[in-house]
Amino acid sequence: MDQIRQTSSLAIASLVSGILGWTLLPFIGTVVAIITGHMARAEIRRSSGRLAGDGLAIAGLVLGWVSALLLLAGVVIIFAFLGGLAWLATLNG
Repeated sequence: MDQIRQTSSLAIASLVSGILGWTLLPFIGTVVAIITGHMARAEIRRSSGRLAGDGLAIAGLVLGWVSALLLLAGVVIIFAFLGGLAWLATLNG
């Protein structure tokens, strides 16, 4: 008889946090999604097949890392824009 595999609660938390990172809690959700995603994948590997949810953990990780990259790109773009404005202001002043 096949054993019923339980879904990792960390994998679920990673996916939910990844979604929250794109909607209501951009920074906190992103960080939690990345951390819990890595923890879930390690937990699932150590469970010897008793836990499921690797796909959920990967989805949370992807959402978290893409969100982190976009947040970082946004910060770089904002600083580049403001730096360009400051440089233009020194030319006119």
